[in-house]
Order: sequence, then C-alpha cells, then structure tokens
Amino acid sequence: MMWSGEFFAFISLALVAIIGAMLMIQLTKVVHMVVALVFTFVSIAGLFVLLSAEFVAAVQVLIYSGAITIIMLFGIMLTRHDDEEADQVSWRRKAFILVGLFSFGLVMFLGIQDLSFGEQATALHEENTKQIGVELYSKYIIPFELTSVVLLVALIGAIILAKKEEKEGEER
Repeated sequence: MMWSGEFFAFISLALVAIIGAMLMIQLTKVVHMVVALVFTFVSIAGLFVLLSAEFVAAVQVLIYSGAITIIMLFGIMLTRHDDEEADQVSWRRKAFILVGLFSFGLVMFLGIQDLSFGEQATALHEENTKQIGVELYSKYIIPFELTSVVLLVALIGAIILAKKEEKEGEER
C-alpha cells in the first residue's frame, strides 16, 4: 500500500469525523456536543474536497457547519435546561463499546480492502460547480423556484405565529 499525501489526508479527516461523532454521543454538556458536531461536519467537508466535490464541500460548510450549528446553539441558549451531570458510564460498557467499534472498523476494512471500481471517470470533477449550475438552472428551474416559494411561505408562517404568540402574551 502506498502512503500518499491524499491517503494521509483521508485517514486524518476520517479519524476526526469518527472521533467527533463519538464525542457527540459521549459528552454530557450540550454545547460541547455541538462543538464536536462541528468538527465532524468540517471533516466531512474535507472528505468531499478529497473526492473532487468542491461544491458539495462548500455547501456542507455553509449549511451544516454554519447555519445548522448556529441554529442549534441559539436553540440551546434560548431554552431552559438543567445542566446536570449524567451518571458515569461503567467501564464494562465502555469496553463493550470499544470492542464493538474496533470490530466494526475491522469488518469494514476487510470488506473494502480488495474492492475494485473498474475504470475511473476522469472528466467528472472538471468544472463540477458549473455543471451543477447549468443543470439546476436549465432542467430543474421550476422545482428550484417552487422550493424558494415554499421556503418563503414557511418564513411568513413563522413570523405570523411569532406575532400571534406575542399578542397572546401581552393580553395576559
């Protein structure tokens, strides 16, 4: 097996994604969980860059790492929650999880070790953002515009609901 820079970058990004996901599940404080989730999202965007899918990587960073995480943090800050420490997990459960994780990793490694995809398509990654834009604005313009109308209606509905709750709060 050849240890190229691309392989090293893949292993590094994959480990960060896996560790971030595991921390997301294991941590007890919600803000720490969101930070671990950000590391997972950003490393997945890096994996998309390695796959020559720069547009999808940019969308991953903008939508998930940016917008979704900010929304989650606002939701955490605007709600009341008791930040109590959870019960400590026993060492047996941690050992069982670790054995299960390594077993899963070994099965996945053995399953894809000799996997062959045949010939690689070399022209797919050239100007992929332009190709997506041409497809989106030529063949799929009507669904794209309908999606924007649906999002606008949802935004107006959320504003109306927020105003209605505000007026009910003033009457009390």
